[in-house]
Amino acid sequence: MEPQIEQIVQAIGIAFDQSQASLHQEALAYIASIQENSNETWRLALQIFVDQNTDGARKYPPQARFFSLRVLDDFLDNKFERFDDEAFQTLQQALVNYIQSEYVVGPAEADATFIRNKFSHTLTLFFLCTYTEQWPSFFTDIFTLLRPSEQSKEKGFNQHISLLFFHIVLEISGEVADQIIKSARTFNTQRHGRDARVRDDVRERDAAQINQAVLTIVADRAERMGELRKNPGAATNPKELDHVVEVVDWGVRTFGSYVSWIDINLTVTPTTVPLLFNLLADSSLPIRLATALALTRIVLKGLKEPGDKLQLLKVLSLGQVLDALETKTREQQVERGGDTDEAEESYREALGKLLNGLGLEVMKLVEDSTSEEIRSEATIYLTQLQPVLLRFMADEYDDTCSTVFTLLSTILGQYKRARKSSAEPLDDTKRNFLTSLLQVILTKLKWDEDPDLDDADEDDITEFEKMRKDLRSFLDSVLTIDQELVTNAVRNLASQTIQAYTNGVPMKWNDAELGIYLIYIFGEVNKGGGKGRSAFCHTPVVDPTKRKGTDYSEFPLTPLGEMLDALVQSGISSFPNRAVSLQFFETASRYTDFFKVRKGCILPTLEAMVDRRGLHNENSQYRLRVYYLFHRFIKDLRNELPANVGPTIIDSVRDLLPIVAEIPEPEEPEMDILTEAIKNSTFDSQLYLFETVGTLCSLMFRSPQDQSALLLSLVKPLMDDLSINFQAFRANGASDLIPIVKVHHIIMALGNIAKGFPDYPNPLPENWALPPMEVFAEMGQAILVCLEAMNIFKPIRDATRFAFARILATAGPNVTRFIPPLMTNLLAHFEPSELADFMNFIGLLIHKLQRDMFDVLDQLIGPLNSHIGTMMSQPISGTDDQLAHVETKKAYVALLNNVMMAKLQGIFISERNASGFESLLQTMQQVAVDVTDPTTQKVAINFLSRCVSVWGQPVSESSASANGEQGLSSQGLPGFDRFIYERLVPAVFGVPSSPNFNVKDGQMMVVLQEIANLLQTVCKIRGDEAFTFLGDVFLPSQSWPPDMVVDFTTKLRLMDAKSFRKYFSDLIKSSRASS
Repeated sequence: MEPQIEQIVQAIGIAFDQSQASLHQEALAYIASIQENSNETWRLALQIFVDQNTDGARKYPPQARFFSLRVLDDFLDNKFERFDDEAFQTLQQALVNYIQSEYVVGPAEADATFIRNKFSHTLTLFFLCTYTEQWPSFFTDIFTLLRPSEQSKEKGFNQHISLLFFHIVLEISGEVADQIIKSARTFNTQRHGRDARVRDDVRERDAAQINQAVLTIVADRAERMGELRKNPGAATNPKELDHVVEVVDWGVRTFGSYVSWIDINLTVTPTTVPLLFNLLADSSLPIRLATALALTRIVLKGLKEPGDKLQLLKVLSLGQVLDALETKTREQQVERGGDTDEAEESYREALGKLLNGLGLEVMKLVEDSTSEEIRSEATIYLTQLQPVLLRFMADEYDDTCSTVFTLLSTILGQYKRARKSSAEPLDDTKRNFLTSLLQVILTKLKWDEDPDLDDADEDDITEFEKMRKDLRSFLDSVLTIDQELVTNAVRNLASQTIQAYTNGVPMKWNDAELGIYLIYIFGEVNKGGGKGRSAFCHTPVVDPTKRKGTDYSEFPLTPLGEMLDALVQSGISSFPNRAVSLQFFETASRYTDFFKVRKGCILPTLEAMVDRRGLHNENSQYRLRVYYLFHRFIKDLRNELPANVGPTIIDSVRDLLPIVAEIPEPEEPEMDILTEAIKNSTFDSQLYLFETVGTLCSLMFRSPQDQSALLLSLVKPLMDDLSINFQAFRANGASDLIPIVKVHHIIMALGNIAKGFPDYPNPLPENWALPPMEVFAEMGQAILVCLEAMNIFKPIRDATRFAFARILATAGPNVTRFIPPLMTNLLAHFEPSELADFMNFIGLLIHKLQRDMFDVLDQLIGPLNSHIGTMMSQPISGTDDQLAHVETKKAYVALLNNVMMAKLQGIFISERNASGFESLLQTMQQVAVDVTDPTTQKVAINFLSRCVSVWGQPVSESSASANGEQGLSSQGLPGFDRFIYERLVPAVFGVPSSPNFNVKDGQMMVVLQEIANLLQTVCKIRGDEAFTFLGDVFLPSQSWPPDMVVDFTTKLRLMDAKSFRKYFSDLIKSSRASS
């Protein structure tokens, strides 16, 4: 055995030595095999761990001994059957001898302290394996070692054995009772059963002795701790006090680990309660934290009888203790001033958690107890806790404040339920609590004064915003209970703040920000405040047709309207702090309807937004948010702005319109730098400015010449920049990314300027003032030129598609001539996902332009069908490919349906496309029977149903000679009846017969209903001929019984659409069930 041990030790040494690279992997593999075969190697591991030299020192190095414990752990952790006697004796004797030599008379691994915790875990695993049957005297044997040996100078209990004992009990509690540990590992029936037996046996045999030993050691060492603090000279060694504090700390932790699973009568006694309360106020922070956790676990311990729980809480009297300790620690906070002591704050957190647990247990008694007496006592107790709860809520540190959130939420929940079930007014106790709580919430909603928000860490800002969100939820709860209380409090504080600023009272920035924030949320708080303009002024009922000419300035303001009016008039937007200005802009852009009833407030607000308070502020991140708020404000109020203000505002923001391309440094070698450059948050925010100047320009519609000049003044610099960068790209190629990014950005900017204009109406109203069409045509032409040369870049294709969607929406049929070359270039290079985007884009144009799209679609549909046919015939490889395939197919079918709904179906049978019509129908038939994609299948069946309605009608002489010209009315198509009877009807009847058709799938039921609609459409269009075909030819050929055929065709003829859909679905369900 000795040579093998030496080999293992040597391998461990090499594994820990990175310098021996040639042997490193081999050594790792060898020691891994030792650990994997722990059932055979545990004896070697045991010997490595316990062997000593002749001088009593451990024979092998710490790394080898630590590894040997890992091997023993693997062996013991999976051992659920009884040890044979020899193996048990070997392990027990070796471990007991080790404890004797190392912990009783030795240094307790002083040179390798990491081994202590590892050994306590190993010993615990051995305990779990043997306690029930083979080593029932485990704790008795440990207890005999607790007193110091005669040779030791130590007084009281052996420190090393005490700590070992505590660690073992902690480990046992974790293994047999800690649900977090249990849930973290894979469930094992044998382990679960064994742990339950050990837990029960410990309770029955040794719980009392364990508890007595723990508390005796803690009390003894606590007494010694007090002696040494009073008289440091009495210490037997310089570190005795530290050692004693360590023992008390671990002792209390141990006590807290088992209070939840042993008899409460053992842990809560006339002796333990005073001891714990003394330790809860001890000068040692670790002891205080451990004691707070132990008390929390005692409080949370489940007891069957509510009366027993109430008695426990009364015995503990924690309410008074927490009241005193909260006051003491808060006074210490004040004494520290600005010096934060995170350690002491963690103690206040622990006290808050203790209060939270105590309060939740009291709430259970209030809500769940059937005894009126218990509920009454618990209610009184809860009332006594509420002032302490409020003081913890008011703590300036959010981590401490949040410890009582669960309790507060539970109390408010109970108040809300009581309020809902009774119309009685709140009693004084509850109302006083809510009033005090409201003041705490309103104070906590405020930013800390220092540091300034501009200098705050991003994480701190995120944490405060989360805190504000939580506090808002509490505010909403109080609002549900007493709306008037909240409304008045919020309004009063907000109004007082704005009035104080107006009167020149010096004010801190965070007070000003809070005042505006309260106005910002007042619309949500004031639930009965009305909607639209009526939220801001008391308006009579106004006829919608006369609303535009109504002078709302004559009507008195609501409380929210008064606050907003005071806010704008106060000039607080000029407060020398960006957080205050930003909150002002957030509030103004939220309540734009207010400015419709007090139009005099619009220009002062716009002035603040445009100058250094807003868009021209020196802080770049701040500006990005104001870009959006400015855009939202203008967009909502565009109809209220005087036309002549547009050019002035545009001139004031021209300096913000130049576009800068930023190329990021690659963080990873495989990073797509072009894609990352396109994802520029600064430019994305700048796009709001381009849309806004477009909106302002559109307001000049009464002066077409001025509007054209103004638009050109915005577009020309962009077009010139576009030309410069386009030429740079042609000169430098794809290696120079800046011109590519600039071209992308400029195309997007042009599209957003167009987005600011209203959509082209369809039909065009009389006297409609068209925007400068020639400018939009120039924009479209320039973008197309760039696309033609740069269509290999996806970002350019995406930007072009976006820009043209906006230009076409604004200019309508005046620029549809650009669509064919646009389509050609977009489809010259494309990724599968882009094809779906392109078809959605075309669908949008169909919706906007209707008949004006006929010629464009006539040119487009043939090549598009070819692309789709090619794509659908390609084999699918991988999940991404599958997803792109499905999305493209869905978009294609949706596009075809859009064509039909817009009555543009003539494109399918036009001279240019007639030859591909049959192929199109065949493709759609394939989609209609594909049960793997029921969503698209339903739309395909709907398309075929529309085809039947248009081309399935009996052919007359006039329609037989009709060509594909626009096809705006329904015309029968020669031969289409054969398609219906020979292919379409058999295909849809075959869908429910598919082995993959699942009648329990809701989507499949929708498909069935669409098939039912199609069958009714066929019979409606073809008349008796269709009923004859189904009844005499098709259904009999499918082996339908005659009576079923008659029933089906009768129902099909007589039922309305809804009834037949239900009948058909039920018929298929029953037939599938019987088969």
